[in-house]
Amino acid sequence: MKLSEREFDRIVQAAIQRVPEEIRQHLENMVISVQKRPSPEVLEEMGLPPDDELLGLFQGTSQTERSITEPPLYPDTIFLFQEPLERMCDSVEELEEEIEITIVHEIAHALGMSEERLFELGYE
Repeated sequence: MKLSEREFDRIVQAAIQRVPEEIRQHLENMVISVQKRPSPEVLEEMGLPPDDELLGLFQGTSQTERSITEPPLYPDTIFLFQEPLERMCDSVEELEEEIEITIVHEIAHALGMSEERLFELGYE
């Protein structure tokens, strides 16, 4: 699957609306940035091989690590990587679902949410 940036952005917006409100409300103070693919430097920093299919990444300070006396210098950002997401999906519906799952997982990283809670919400 290969979509234009505009088509992909439209699917991202639809996927965001699918995220349960309990989780979606935390997007208010986050930036979502779509990139074609993760840079080799990002993969290296994460200890991943150069051909890894990273779908998303949270960059920022998780809620559990925040300090009132030292607020974050930059806004929290969720990066979505278009090409790896497109490669793993065969339909627009599947892509929308995978983007939803990726966003939820990245928000969970930001909140310090447990994998058990994600499982309870239907995200494995």
